[in-house]
Amino acid sequence: MLFRKDAYIAGAWVSGKRRFRVDDPATGETIAEVPDLGAAETEAAIAAAHEAFPAWAGELAETRSALLMRWHDALMARADDVATLMTRECGKPLAESKGEVAYAASFLKWFAEEGRRAYGRTIPTTVSSRRYVVTRAPIGVAAAITPWNFPAAMIARKAGPALAAGCTLVVKPPHQTSLTALALMQLAEEAGLPQGVMNMVTTSDAQAVGAALCDSERVRKLSFTGSTAVGKSLAALSAGTMKRVSMELGGNAPALVFADCDLDVAVREVAIAKFRNSGQTCVCVNRVLVEDSIHDAFVEAFSAHVAAMKVGPGLEDGVQIGPLIDDKAMEKVTRLVQSAKDAGAQVVVGGEKHSAGARFYQPTVISGVSQDMAIAQEEIFGPVAPIIRFRDEAEALALANATPYGLAAYAFTQSLARAWRVSEKLAFGMVSLNDGILSTAVAPFGGVKDSGLGREGGGEGLDEYLDVKFTSFGGI
Repeated sequence: MLFRKDAYIAGAWVSGKRRFRVDDPATGETIAEVPDLGAAETEAAIAAAHEAFPAWAGELAETRSALLMRWHDALMARADDVATLMTRECGKPLAESKGEVAYAASFLKWFAEEGRRAYGRTIPTTVSSRRYVVTRAPIGVAAAITPWNFPAAMIARKAGPALAAGCTLVVKPPHQTSLTALALMQLAEEAGLPQGVMNMVTTSDAQAVGAALCDSERVRKLSFTGSTAVGKSLAALSAGTMKRVSMELGGNAPALVFADCDLDVAVREVAIAKFRNSGQTCVCVNRVLVEDSIHDAFVEAFSAHVAAMKVGPGLEDGVQIGPLIDDKAMEKVTRLVQSAKDAGAQVVVGGEKHSAGARFYQPTVISGVSQDMAIAQEEIFGPVAPIIRFRDEAEALALANATPYGLAAYAFTQSLARAWRVSEKLAFGMVSLNDGILSTAVAPFGGVKDSGLGREGGGEGLDEYLDVKFTSFGGI
């Protein structure tokens, strides 16, 4: 029942006139065909959300909370099924997919609770005959455009706060992972989501659907996760209707490995941060900066760790590295590795396509990389770890911050003083110390500079879907 192959608009499953294929990146096999909808169907979804908004916004916070908890429970009850479907269409190892399902569910639970605490406040008056009150109200119809690399979590991270706040929603999932999105939609329907409150438009024409969402005056909020170039374009389109936007965009995450780190911890955690989902996450380590005195020891230990990783289809036991999502991704990784070699860098491990299939790339370590190389400037989005030497803390920070991006950064040190200094001086929205995983539903997720605007998760995530209203009561 979770293998849905239709879109969802106004409480009904919609087949559409045209369809597109969803493929398994590990084999190229077509898993299913889903509706290829366009601007007209997007307008219908917006209209449904607009019609449903007054009743949903008027529900008690605890009523919305209870529904989100039922959705959470339904998702966790079918976690293995959703994870298997996710692995089939995006390629990540099954263990990672299971972890993502739990991560997605955590946002539904967190915002089910947080939505009951959308508090206002009173302000001491400046005039004896007046009273000042500040309240918060749902912003209206929201639109969510989500990426393929976390097909369940990115929907839950946007839908959770939107629905908890009292907003209605139109979701455009990525064409590569529409099936996971539709499975979540099925579970939301089973949880009792009212007609029109959440709508899902599948498409291969992201530009047409995105433009319809941006141009609509009824859509008051747009949340996008994806590339910086597309995010800037969507933000520009949204300016015409002055809708609120939040953008979680590209990254170029550094990992700073200092000589006073625990080397074993640094090797293990950098590998986790670099190679999760085959390096295809926005917070993946993109550059490994290692202090001179431990550089060779780190490269040796890290390379041995990476060389032992198992590559293959995500449903095989023990696989740690799955396929890249498509041929374009393979072309980019191949180009960046070759450009680094041409510029004088040395491949220590890997550096070639893997025999497991056309979209598999060997987990790779490259040393002798410099900051000016393309592989240190562009977001790799593949299983390749470039290593750069640094002399001291000042140089490490200068190298780390020498990027237009500012999403996530990692640092490894056993010095509390250095940890504080480095965290304060890294120009990134998130910093993880001595740990390769930093994402959690209870804390704000987002970046600075070209990595975006706004935050998801934590109390800040709910704020993105609420307007603030000041009311002055006179004549008292």
